[in-house]
Amino acid sequence: MYRRILAKTLKINQRSVLVLGPRQVGKSTLLASTAPGVSLNLASPRVFRDFVGYPERLERELLAAPAGVRTVFIDEIQRVPALLDVVQLFLDEHPGRFRFLLSGSSARKLRRGQANLLPGRIHVHQMHPLLACELESDFDLDRALAHGTLPGIYSEKDDALREADLRSYVDIYLREEIQAEALVRNLGGFSRLLDLIAASSGQILNVQAMCRQVGLGYETTRRYIEVLEDTLIMFRVPAWSGSSRSSIVGHPRFFLFDIGVRNALLRRPLDTPLPDERGILLEHFIACELHARLRTLWPEAALFHYRTRSGTEVDFVLEVGRDLWGIEVKAGHQVTRSMLRGLASFASRSKRVKRRIVVFLGGRRQLLDGVEVLPLADFLAELPG
Repeated sequence: MYRRILAKTLKINQRSVLVLGPRQVGKSTLLASTAPGVSLNLASPRVFRDFVGYPERLERELLAAPAGVRTVFIDEIQRVPALLDVVQLFLDEHPGRFRFLLSGSSARKLRRGQANLLPGRIHVHQMHPLLACELESDFDLDRALAHGTLPGIYSEKDDALREADLRSYVDIYLREEIQAEALVRNLGGFSRLLDLIAASSGQILNVQAMCRQVGLGYETTRRYIEVLEDTLIMFRVPAWSGSSRSSIVGHPRFFLFDIGVRNALLRRPLDTPLPDERGILLEHFIACELHARLRTLWPEAALFHYRTRSGTEVDFVLEVGRDLWGIEVKAGHQVTRSMLRGLASFASRSKRVKRRIVVFLGGRRQLLDGVEVLPLADFLAELPG
């Protein structure tokens, strides 16, 4: 089992938690590793039937639990949101008696069911595919860019099985379960939108332009995008507004949560990254590494992108407290001054810019006109984790 960064947080902070994340990112494995005294897997049809009509059954079972039982693990809590009321009852009326570890793959189902999300009583974390620092010596950039880093898929040693597992994940989970989650009537339109988002992952997207491309109305497209974000399949990187907003593009960039999922949706060959897509994939990889650290690991940080209407851009802007970092990603082994124009433009916008960074695939760090040129490994080593 890979070392998960969230495991340290759960060990240090003994509060009850809700861990959200797409299927197969390792939520159940992590929470089950705490050896809970009571475990309920609501993905099991039998367990689901036991509690969906009678959520008060959990209260009776916990009241009867031996004194030595403290940790209660409920997997796929979004399937029976009413159980959250029972959790609140124990947290309020029996403080300290139980620690609840809850997992879920859909914030949308919880919100749509008007679930009690226990504000102030429970900490909410998001879990993502494996980070490079969690893979440690097993990290291989080419494998990550081709197959992504979902734990079960990345750890499969057989290339053919890894590819088959990834395509199955895409076809069964994304195209069927997410469609059911969305309550979509236009399955063809939803599938076209999913393919467009995969093809455009990492690009600046205008929802109105997407409507025309997939043949859907604006509200329908917006709702489907919301579904993909709520199920944590996709995340957005908003535009940095700066001081003179009229000259800056305001549309966000969208990224799928895993590069392998992106490649499988597009039916790319999965044995190795396509050479002409290496730059796009490396950018996508950095986006996922940064996004996964927000909130839990780096609560003072926020992620943006920068682009002017004239086309000058910086791949990522990190706001760390009051400081700003501009980050460019290059898939080559050399960095030239012509590659620094976007960072210069960004730095001219704000006195808060403290770091200008180019991440590249070369082996040694450099300083070029005040810009830090960092090998990928050096950059990743500086991130929280």
